[in-house]
Amino acid sequence: MNYRNAQDIFPENLLKQIQRYVSGETIYIPAKNEKKAWGESSGYRAYLAKRNQKEYVMLNYNKTLSSALSYAKENKIDEWIHAYLHDAEKSNIPFSDGLKLFERYYIGPIKMPTDLFERNTGPEEGMKYKIDKDWWPIHVAALEDSIKKDPDMPPLIAHYVEHGFEMNDGNTRLQAYKNLGVREVSIIIWITEQEEYEEFMSRYGNYAEGAPVIRR
Repeated sequence: MNYRNAQDIFPENLLKQIQRYVSGETIYIPAKNEKKAWGESSGYRAYLAKRNQKEYVMLNYNKTLSSALSYAKENKIDEWIHAYLHDAEKSNIPFSDGLKLFERYYIGPIKMPTDLFERNTGPEEGMKYKIDKDWWPIHVAALEDSIKKDPDMPPLIAHYVEHGFEMNDGNTRLQAYKNLGVREVSIIIWITEQEEYEEFMSRYGNYAEGAPVIRR
């Protein structure tokens, strides 16, 4: 039996998919004409496929915290993020594409104090993303009403970089939470550099205790 380096055979995107299931190990790939494996004739393989399909359905995407938590439990929070950023009602495809350029750490969703985060979106001078001063209070008030009716809102998303947090998604919700006196918010933190990940864990690791952490 000959062994070949998978990097020399598979395209990069396929190799990354394979590495999700096995990495650094020897795997056997049967020939096309090889006889049926055990379990195929008995129907056991079909049972497993059906069971796995049901498990996938359980991770049906919704624009909610509970949906994000279900993805996180299966170590797939990055998949939820990309689905959320491609959502028809609130698409931010450039952000999704940017996240895919490099491997990132994804932590959460976790509960963190609301006061740790500041908006970079709003009508005030100096905001990174300027919003119309007449539209802003109307939208914030509408979100306050939505939170009161159904608190299962999507988690905020923030980048930990240069010793602080940069809000990427949820600026308006953040203001609504603060107006309502909410002291903790659910948030997903993403980090690119190893050093910044270690710094985050050193400073805020108590909030992430027991939370899923993945690197994709």
